[in-house]
Amino acid sequence: MVHRSLIAVCFGLGLAACVTPSIPIPPPEPERMTFAVDVAGGTVRFSYDAERNYADAIVYVFNRDRGQGIITTARADGSVGPTDPFPAAVGEEVAITFETLESLAGTCVRILDGGTAGFCQ
Repeated sequence: MVHRSLIAVCFGLGLAACVTPSIPIPPPEPERMTFAVDVAGGTVRFSYDAERNYADAIVYVFNRDRGQGIITTARADGSVGPTDPFPAAVGEEVAITFETLESLAGTCVRILDGGTAGFCQ
């Protein structure tokens, strides 16, 4: 009887260890984003400065105005790009999402003149 109780307790503790909450990663910061705009081609290339929380993350870059985007992978230091070009222009809204094994973080930005980004309104 004691043996079965001990097994049940160990199993319960092991199961609890598998469902511990993850620590969320911070959302991407517009100040760390760069968009290389090709006005003639109607495309942009996205870049993001190194951020260790995003190391090897899957990165989704989606133009909300056009319904198109790209998927890429962050480097080991968490930096991204420049990505392949995707359809976008100054003034359009782009959703940027970083997905790691533990968490998902994203934000919406508007591409500004000079290739910088500001939060969506």
